[in-house]
Amino acid sequence: MPLAQGRLEQVHASQTTADYSGGMSTVQLRATLPTVDAVVALLPSGSGLPDGIPWKAFGFSGESGEVAVVPSGDAELTVWVATAAEPTAEQLRRAVAKGLRAVPKATRIGIDPSRLPDADLAAIAEAAVLTTYQYLEYKGDDARKKTTVVDTVTILSADARKAAAKRLVDEAVVVAEATCVARDWVNTPPGDLRPPSFADAIKAAAPAGVRVTVWDEKRLAKENCGGILGVGAGSEAPPRLVQLSYDPQGAKQHLALVGKGITFDSGGLSLKPGASMMTMKCDMGGAAAIVAATNAIARLGLPIRVTAFVCIAENLPSGTATRPGDVLRMRSGATVEVHNTDAEGRLVLADGLALAVEAKPDHVIDVATLTGAAMVALGTRTSAVLGNDDALQDRVLAAAELAGESMWRLPITEEIGTAVTSSSIADLRQHNPKPYGGTMYAAAFLREFVGDASWAHLDIAGPAFNDGGAFDYTPVGGTGAGVRTLVRLARDLG
Repeated sequence: MPLAQGRLEQVHASQTTADYSGGMSTVQLRATLPTVDAVVALLPSGSGLPDGIPWKAFGFSGESGEVAVVPSGDAELTVWVATAAEPTAEQLRRAVAKGLRAVPKATRIGIDPSRLPDADLAAIAEAAVLTTYQYLEYKGDDARKKTTVVDTVTILSADARKAAAKRLVDEAVVVAEATCVARDWVNTPPGDLRPPSFADAIKAAAPAGVRVTVWDEKRLAKENCGGILGVGAGSEAPPRLVQLSYDPQGAKQHLALVGKGITFDSGGLSLKPGASMMTMKCDMGGAAAIVAATNAIARLGLPIRVTAFVCIAENLPSGTATRPGDVLRMRSGATVEVHNTDAEGRLVLADGLALAVEAKPDHVIDVATLTGAAMVALGTRTSAVLGNDDALQDRVLAAAELAGESMWRLPITEEIGTAVTSSSIADLRQHNPKPYGGTMYAAAFLREFVGDASWAHLDIAGPAFNDGGAFDYTPVGGTGAGVRTLVRLARDLG
């Protein structure tokens, strides 16, 4: 039996509350610092170095990016981090992360941005939560005892007693916590997060104001969701579709979100090599992102209606699995010839997109760890953005820049679109046998299911999972890619 079975609902129900502190620190805003183990002092370059410290001995000249850990007379350390003279929000996040990572044994840390004019308190708070995150759910007692967990991060500010400053920090923490919840879901071993248990966890995690509806395999069949059913046909754990609805009074805009929730992707009968499966628990990263973002939007009380469609299945080979050459009838009524069962994400998204369009939103955005081709094109830290609405894609990119998430726009070319409709026996061909333009082909396939709706597609295959070393405020494993951009976009649209 999987280790966490039976605990999953309880664990994840607690991880969307305002006081969530599992795996990361509590962030507070104070006018004076309490007793701490270390203080991260942010120093704008060109402002001059404080007197009384032998800076040369620490190899510190005050150039942006430099870090110096300076002991004081007592047990406290001061971590000096040089920033740009007028740092952007993202530069500030990274500077805070550098400082926090420089004191890995500290459990109580202060952050002093007082030397920065108009310091972005929200960016500092966000970085504090994201950097101190750790996933310890499967560590034993001995390992946990040896792991330093940051209990509190205190941000020093003369404005600490002002309601506006407190609100900025509180809202930033909500978004960062949501990102960490998405990280937790992505990090959960796939045997403990199968479609039914993932659906249960989503339902348990919904905050006040979010309604949740779950379709089981019988309802999916009744609703003609052949893509989701086809992908999940090889697993004994049946697929699910979860719909989240947040509809605040007075909302003028309606945003539909669709997420790919493949809880484990073996490739199906088009089986992946064994080594390629090791990170495939992350193939529900898009689903985790849209759920976490929807919950954060509700917790923030943003004045925008959000309807999220979470398409959940497990892609396994068996005697009942969908075969290459099979034809699936989708929710939209279109038929799809399957060429490669390892291109399954677009099949579940197709049903989710059809349902999203039926809800008649102003905009539709899908988020998915969809193609390895996106990583070939853009690397592992940049998401691809495609779609049929230039203005919406521009707004997504603008939101991503403000959120500090790297995204880049790719086209859907005419010839790629023609290839999607080239099946000799069905309406659409699911996969292009030619190894070129895979990200564009997948997006062109999805475009067939949105009609004239304003739509953008986020392929987060690279950034959703970090299998290298931790960097900036990004940990090893699940990253929560997409959450902050979606919340920022919802704020802008609302």
